[in-house]
This record gives sequence, C-alpha cells and structure tokens, in this order.
Amino acid sequence: MKIRPYTLGVARPLRASRGPRPAQGARLLALRQSAGLTQTELAKHLKVPQGNIAFWEWSEKPPRGEVLPAMAKALGVRVDELLVDADDQRIARRPGPVGKLQLAFVVASSLPRRQQELVTEFVLTLAEKHKRAS
Repeated sequence: MKIRPYTLGVARPLRASRGPRPAQGARLLALRQSAGLTQTELAKHLKVPQGNIAFWEWSEKPPRGEVLPAMAKALGVRVDELLVDADDQRIARRPGPVGKLQLAFVVASSLPRRQQELVTEFVLTLAEKHKRAS
C-alpha cells in the first residue's frame, strides 16, 4: 500500500461516527452552547487546550476537580450543575421571560471582540459604581 502525503486542497475522508454522546459530555456541550461560548473561548477561560474541551464533551468522565470551579464560573452555573446526576439529566434553566438586558447582551455578543470588551468594561464599571453607592 502506497501512502501519499497529505496536500492542501485535497479533501480528507470523513471520520467514522463516534456513536451517541455520553450524558456527561452532552451536559457540558449543552451548557457551553447555552453560554454562547465556542470550545476555543471556553478553553481560553480555563487556560487549557481546546482539545481538552472536545475530550470532555465526548467523555463520560467529568473534567478534573481543579477545573470545575472555573468552568462553572465561565458557563454561569454552579459546580454541581456541571455534573450529570443519574436521576436528573436535565440542564438547569432559569425560569421566566428573557429581560431586556439579557437580550441586549445576546445582540452585543455578535459584535467584534474589541467592541464586546468595551461593552463588558462599561457594564462592570457601572455595576461597581452602583455597588459602592449602595
């Protein structure tokens, strides 16, 4: 069998299906997507390689214990919500309607990265001023 080197412009064959995603991986995937983060963005928050995020999303094993608090913070959930409970595999969602502020952040998430940083800086500064005043 002759092996030819991979060259740019030549399509790679599709990977074989991995089968169904394990419950733990499916939970992490759903939480990441509902937080509006890509694997790369979450990996930067956690200071881990993007491959780790992909692995955890296809694994029945949860992330390492030292990563869980930072992951929970990045995804906006409690640490226990990251882990699949055999009796309850639902993703916890906040009840109630979506507010104007939340909708504004959804719209802002489509801005270029630098403009998103400016919006974040403004909101955090405003919240800090309010906190000091009260």
